Amino acid sequence: MESTILYLIPALGILGLVVMAVQSAWVSKQATGEAKMVELAGFIAEGAMAFLKAEWKVLTYFAIVAAILLGWSGTLIETSSPVIAVSFLIGAVLSATAGYFGMNIATKANVRTTQAARTSLKDALKVAFTGGTVMGLGVAGLAVLGLSTLFIVFYQIYVVGVDPVNGVAAVNGIPMEKAIEVLAGFSLGAESIALFARVGGGIYTKAADVGADLVGKVEAGIPEDDVRNPATIADNVGDNVGDVAGMGADLFGSYVATILATMVLGREIVANDQFGGLSPILLPMVIAGIGIIFSIVGFTLVRISNDKGNVQKALNIGNWTSIILTTIACYFLVMWMLPAEMTFLRADALGNKPVITNTGVFLAILVGSIVGALMSVVTEYYTAMGKRPVNSIVRQSDTGAATNIIGGLSVGMESTLVPILILASGIYMSHYFAGLYGVAIAAAGMMATTAMQLAIDAFGPIADNAGGIAEMSRLPKEVRQRTDILDAVGNTTAATGKGFAIASAALTALALFAAYVGLAGINSIDIYKADVLAGLFVGGMIPFIFSSLCIAAVGRAAMAMVQEVRRQFREIPGIMEYEAKPEYDKCVAISTQASLREMMLPGAIALITPVLVGFTFGPEVLGGLLAGVTVSGVLMGMFQNNAGGAWDNAKKSFEAGVEINGEMQYKGSEAHKASVTGDTVGDPFKDTSGPSMNILIKLMSIVALIIAPHINVNRVPHKAELTPKVVIEQTVKVHNAKL
Repeated sequence: MESTILYLIPALGILGLVVMAVQSAWVSKQATGEAKMVELAGFIAEGAMAFLKAEWKVLTYFAIVAAILLGWSGTLIETSSPVIAVSFLIGAVLSATAGYFGMNIATKANVRTTQAARTSLKDALKVAFTGGTVMGLGVAGLAVLGLSTLFIVFYQIYVVGVDPVNGVAAVNGIPMEKAIEVLAGFSLGAESIALFARVGGGIYTKAADVGADLVGKVEAGIPEDDVRNPATIADNVGDNVGDVAGMGADLFGSYVATILATMVLGREIVANDQFGGLSPILLPMVIAGIGIIFSIVGFTLVRISNDKGNVQKALNIGNWTSIILTTIACYFLVMWMLPAEMTFLRADALGNKPVITNTGVFLAILVGSIVGALMSVVTEYYTAMGKRPVNSIVRQSDTGAATNIIGGLSVGMESTLVPILILASGIYMSHYFAGLYGVAIAAAGMMATTAMQLAIDAFGPIADNAGGIAEMSRLPKEVRQRTDILDAVGNTTAATGKGFAIASAALTALALFAAYVGLAGINSIDIYKADVLAGLFVGGMIPFIFSSLCIAAVGRAAMAMVQEVRRQFREIPGIMEYEAKPEYDKCVAISTQASLREMMLPGAIALITPVLVGFTFGPEVLGGLLAGVTVSGVLMGMFQNNAGGAWDNAKKSFEAGVEINGEMQYKGSEAHKASVTGDTVGDPFKDTSGPSMNILIKLMSIVALIIAPHINVNRVPHKAELTPKVVIEQTVKVHNAKL
């Protein structure tokens, strides 16, 4: 039974990749339209691939250096293995591949969506959403296949076989720790690439977007996607490298980290089951696998009958169906895999070993699904067109940009209230039902339908690109109207996806935090200690300085973009009359160079800070740092994502036409120009720093988890560390322990 289910999990990952290939082939067969459309789509694809290759080159150097350091650290203590370097590289490669899958199909689906929009909204939705499903299945399939295959290989080596490093048979306790550490290396590789991809892509896309908006819309009075706008190609390239490739790597890392956190805590549960005691470890991987199946079912339900169909409703039907079916399946899965009662190896604060039940585990999964659904509903309320929050920003735009910005900041801050109460309740309830394992499995249940969530998220940038191609190709007005309907819904789904991601990140970070405490050999984090309290405050500061660096990077790159666009309008005669072609490549180069240069420092902060604090001040201070980062990062992520999404849809409300004080306001009005300014402020919030928060808090927790055995308070020193002083200290420590 054990081997059967072990090999079933990667098979489910392969199924996802097979369906992905079928969907990709269908998109590729769709009509591309006239020569001008194909040419513009070619410019976008070429720019996106050029950026991705340049980014991969930089990240290759980082990955090699990091792998060498990890391999060396794996030789220092008995419970580590140099094989972690290999798993790190595999995670990094698969994360980058997931981003490539998404970007490759997006640059094919955009022009095909434009062509489909010439016929009907129904056809345009089908092409754009099918492109999104390719990305969703690619991410989920690669994650499940990669993680489960690594587990099978290293479980066989370390638990039932021979350790290839030491050349001895496996010993109870240590081998599973090595297998889990190898998986943590896989997650570290995935999250590291995700952070750089998300930050770099976010800087790229927002620098171009701000330049296209401020000079094109506000100063020149032309649409941002007008073919006369020199930044328009860079803007459309940015949709792919930031909102698609960056997002794909982001969700791949999140998906892997969530499964890993649950597996690590599952290692601490004694289960008398039919799977050799492995059921708590295998369960999150199986849940992820069945989530792929029910996401595919949900895909088939996303459709509308005509141009009057409700796109948001169609997406919701597919999403809710996949969530409900996955939750129902989890009940039967949990009852089959887990024994009625299980015991934690680690005692609680009172010295008791908690007992959990399979019913409690399912209820924790149910809590996670409810939390994820509620987070999506609340986020949609705060960011959707026509709702009270966005309408309040629309009204405040009538008195200028300053009041628009005040309104957006207020909405963003207000939007943290209900989600935090939902999240806090979810943490409490899932812990009540199944302890810390319940918190982790709740996150795994929430992330089970990642393929569906990502498909809904990814179709937005495809629709945005389709609208850009329609505008640049000067197609009939109704074509752009149809793509704008998809784009407006895409803005909302992107915001809800980010809310969903930050909620799962909070649960995952808490689970990783619990696993870290166990591996570091400490029982609690005592904030009465001055050094721990100092670590808590420093941790709370990190999301702010991280966001500052990201936003400042966008600002600097946007300034260069604005100056370049102004120069072209000034120095190239005939642009406004369609008689001269703008130098698109100059704008593409500005975004590319800025993003690659500026992404390094924020990424270094996330990777290096836990190492410095852990080895300098010890595991308890590092625990305080992680607590501060998690709380502050979750709040910053929610605030920035929702404020940015609300600003964006306030702008789009004017473009669709909105009534203020009894008078209709449209694109080009003074109120619309104020909303454009607000949207440019919100752009780096929602597409650069905001969505990076969920990666930041998980990446720092994973780094802490990997170094935990090295800073464990009970660790026996490596023989290279055995100076006379250390020998005396260890002897005294052992003597005191015996007494």
